[in-house]
Amino acid sequence: MSSGVDEAAIGRVFRAESGRSVAALIRLFGQIDLAEDAVQDAFTQALRRWPATGLPPNPGGWITTTARRYAIDRLRRDGRGRELLAEIVTVDRQDEEVTSVPDDRLRLIFTCCHPALAPEAQVALTVRLLGGLGTADVAAAFLVAETTMAQRLVRAKRKIKLARIPYRVPAATELPARLHAVLTVLYLIYNAGADDLRAEAIRLAGVVAALLPDEPEATGLRALLVLTESRHRARTTADGALVLLRDQDRSRWDHALVAEGHDLVRACLRRDQPGPFQLQAAINAVHADAPTFAATDWRQILALYDQLLIVAPTPVVALNRAIAVGEVHGARPALDLVDELDLSEYHAFHATRADLLRRLGRHAEAAEEYGIAAALAPGPAERAYLTDQARSS
Repeated sequence: MSSGVDEAAIGRVFRAESGRSVAALIRLFGQIDLAEDAVQDAFTQALRRWPATGLPPNPGGWITTTARRYAIDRLRRDGRGRELLAEIVTVDRQDEEVTSVPDDRLRLIFTCCHPALAPEAQVALTVRLLGGLGTADVAAAFLVAETTMAQRLVRAKRKIKLARIPYRVPAATELPARLHAVLTVLYLIYNAGADDLRAEAIRLAGVVAALLPDEPEATGLRALLVLTESRHRARTTADGALVLLRDQDRSRWDHALVAEGHDLVRACLRRDQPGPFQLQAAINAVHADAPTFAATDWRQILALYDQLLIVAPTPVVALNRAIAVGEVHGARPALDLVDELDLSEYHAFHATRADLLRRLGRHAEAAEEYGIAAALAPGPAERAYLTDQARSS
């Protein structure tokens, strides 16, 4: 007899809980591959059991406990593993007694962001382990081929093992050197989209800001995430359709989060040490200030993007700056800027180009660009919206 728990529901548990479980097992056993494999085994078991038995009272605890047992079984079958087990004191606990250790995921973030690892590997590995994302999803987030990302992840895990990088939050003197990678990881985890991951990224951003009160970029990330989250409810309709910023009902924004974000941005401004996350937070604060889309101060936003492009000269920042140029100076100069960018695999590039082409009356070209954007879109809501735009152009 079915309990009504389907594969999609179990998948949501995986995305929400796998990072917690992986982090807990790495703390216990010190082996990333072992932790990942054991958690995957536990979810495979959940896929077999939960449709019949229903979700346990504490799904995350069940996964962590089951994964720990799988890990111990694997180690018992291996000679070197038996030596490791002899050094580990394990205590059998009931499923409901297994709760997350608040710092486990933070320890994992700092482990993966060790300076011995290449910067791109630091971020990719942490997103892979903590975000519950598959290699293909991580590759898409970084706009690289899946095979390239798989090799990058394997090298990073091997480096952690061979260099015996410790699984801990580093000493205060070591924290600033790892800060940018840690903040980037939290930003990408937030943008993975699942409710639990967004909430966890915001919480951990607050923890990092508290650990580093003299680092305005940590405060800037917290401000950026809070302001972005304030608009979450207004981004989709009741039936899941995407709503762009210009069309959102601003009364649905979470104004308590808007106020918190503004307070944090003002704290950053007082420090006068602008960095990428602070500038992005300031841009979001300007959007939040406007009572309507038409009232948005685009000149201020463009000035902030000018600063952001200096400190973070990436193609994606240049694309967003071009959008602001389009609002201030018109579609033609904006399109000229967009056409200079090498972002052909990025759906937002094609969506932006389509919007500018439509504004210039080049409707056939706009429809083609919307179609390309829809094919590259990462989620069904964006894909449906872009497909509709292609039909109506």
